[in-house]
Amino acid sequence: MDGKINSLESIITNPRPDFRQLRKALLRDGLPDYVPFYELFVQNEIMESVLDKRLPDRASTVEFYYKAGYDYVPAWPYVDLKLGSLIDTSSEYPIKDWETFEKYTWPDPGSIGFYEFEEIIPVLPNGMKIIGQIQGILETLQMLVGYVDMCYMMHDEPALIEAIMGKLYVLYSAIYKGMASIKEVGALVISDDMGYKTQTLIGIDELRKYILPAHKSLAEISHNADKPCILHSCGQIYNIMDDIIDDVRIDAKHSYEDIIMPVEKAKEQYGKRVSILGGFDMDRLCRSNAEEIRNYTSMLMDKLGSSGGYALGSGNSIAAYVPADNYLTMLDQGWKIRTGKL
Repeated sequence: MDGKINSLESIITNPRPDFRQLRKALLRDGLPDYVPFYELFVQNEIMESVLDKRLPDRASTVEFYYKAGYDYVPAWPYVDLKLGSLIDTSSEYPIKDWETFEKYTWPDPGSIGFYEFEEIIPVLPNGMKIIGQIQGILETLQMLVGYVDMCYMMHDEPALIEAIMGKLYVLYSAIYKGMASIKEVGALVISDDMGYKTQTLIGIDELRKYILPAHKSLAEISHNADKPCILHSCGQIYNIMDDIIDDVRIDAKHSYEDIIMPVEKAKEQYGKRVSILGGFDMDRLCRSNAEEIRNYTSMLMDKLGSSGGYALGSGNSIAAYVPADNYLTMLDQGWKIRTGKL
């Protein structure tokens, strides 16, 4: 099939999920039997378009991930936190100073809900696992105080930032311990955007003081449960990659953008120390024709996947603006290579 496609049924027949293969890729533990697929998530609009039906809850998305050839389904815990917005910077943020910090109602760690996990487990196909994730601790800090005020606080009121982070450490430790304790969970994600196109969102010293120690503790929780830890972070963070690999000790890194560092270069530079996930640049995926998508997918599968420590996927996630047929063309080419049907 040379053209673009618009249905899973025309791509994948008889999917046989095997999370052990993705685990091998995440841990760089030998060569998997095939190059697995990985996405941080596929947005509901795309899944519903492909399946041609509504997906009203997390359990209903299992059908999509299974039919699309993934070895896992992502899930998120529920935490009742009052937050501002990362997008609308004119919105109110609940913590502005010591007074509002003291008045802020922090959720009890015992109130964390793992409802999506509980919904998925009864319908999880043999061979599949759950990958647990939640928005990152730096992102949550920004949603509590606002980005600009966070930067000022780090300079003017570091004790207040430390107090907020102390509360977040307790909460996130409970979240990750809860996810790690679920036997059907196969891996955990630290999903925390720390950069943009040209540099990190905050200074390297601030990242090392406030954020990376938290990430390290979450990675330890994952490893103590014998589960790989994936870092998803957008942006230019390569000046702290040594910290992320050697100190935080992630197993796999996700999110790549050609304008910052193409995934091929990331694999060459870091692939002997950490697994590389995805990397089909979002702009390339959205704008390419079918032949270009197939050719680039083949290159990724061959050049990056043939040595292990790699999973095929987009550079970020399959958002609603991604043309569904382009995404499916990538999967189709990946599946054909995986099954030797080219």
